[in-house]
Amino acid sequence: MNWRERINVDPRICHGKACIKGTRVMVSVILDNLAANIPAESILRSYPTLKAEDIQTALSYAAELARERIVSLPGAV
Repeated sequence: MNWRERINVDPRICHGKACIKGTRVMVSVILDNLAANIPAESILRSYPTLKAEDIQTALSYAAELARERIVSLPGAV
């Protein structure tokens, strides 16, 4: 899965924070929930616009950022 296909940055949406495409759910919200040991099923119930693959996408994005290199995002200005 290529996270670049499912994550977008748009300065008009959520102040330019990385979001799941087609939603206003920030990647950081998904990661915060996972870090708090909230099960994926609960996250999906709380954010009905998300799909299961969006949670994996958020993790893939976080792994990429953890490699400490510059990462370009689609739509980033």
